[in-house]
Amino acid sequence: MEPSRDFLDALDAFIAYIARVEGFSPETVRAYEGHLEAYGRWCARESVNALEPDIHDLRGYLAYLNRASYATRTIAAHLSAVRSFFRWAHAEGIVDTDAASLVQMPKMPRSLPKTVSSTEMRRLLTAPDTSTPSGMRDAAMLELFYATGARISELSHIDIADFDWTTKTVRLFGKGSKERIVPVYRRALDATRTYIDDARPLLVRASSDSAAMKRIDGPLFLSTRGNRMDANALRYRFHKLCREAGLPSDITPHVMRHTFATDLLAGGADLRSVQELLGHASLSTTTLYTHLTPDRLKSAVMQAHPRADA
Repeated sequence: MEPSRDFLDALDAFIAYIARVEGFSPETVRAYEGHLEAYGRWCARESVNALEPDIHDLRGYLAYLNRASYATRTIAAHLSAVRSFFRWAHAEGIVDTDAASLVQMPKMPRSLPKTVSSTEMRRLLTAPDTSTPSGMRDAAMLELFYATGARISELSHIDIADFDWTTKTVRLFGKGSKERIVPVYRRALDATRTYIDDARPLLVRASSDSAAMKRIDGPLFLSTRGNRMDANALRYRFHKLCREAGLPSDITPHVMRHTFATDLLAGGADLRSVQELLGHASLSTTTLYTHLTPDRLKSAVMQAHPRADA
């Protein structure tokens, strides 16, 4: 059974809101849409008004997800989407009450963030074939991942004009289009400059709009066809390079972000600075990285990560 027309119309308006006003990444928008569509279908099957559930209805939905053997984090993601939707709908006057705000989030298991070891990082950073334009581009991509702690969506939106070569910084635009300035160490800047000077002009030639791509404010990362590489394209290249470097399959672009944060803390950076560099809205999110034991922190400091070449 399909959800009601009223719910689908409200869902479309909410998705447009989080994409255009809140500035959520395309991946997050798709996740929210999928979670809310699943909620709407469940309501239709159970003859629940999707726009006017009571707390018992919502608890029933969570019980359904639990019976379906969804992981705790997945259930939490579904509930987070539902709560965000009803918070918005209540503010917009679409619903009279926000019953979802009364439902508690499931208790999440706490686990240490996964990171890339120093040996794995060396193999990964040397995986690209820098004798080719795409290899020089991939080398710059990996270096910037490790140097900035950027989300993959942030990396895909970098333009050449976002670099300040004098101050050795790059401007990133995070969730909600929030801007932050992140310092970049020399090795990453050198790899990026080499790519811009020697490789990017060759990729520009394949573009159907080469004039736009040549502009100083043009996109940094170009595909072999001369187009801006979106997050999915960068993710594909990242996983390909990980396979070539022999890294485990669970190494993701976000693991590079974890590695950036833990290495900074291991090197003596204060928590508030790391929060600002990561673009976390809440300090409690950054605090997760402090759960490394002192022995692990000491070990991380002693290991010769490529960052030491800065």
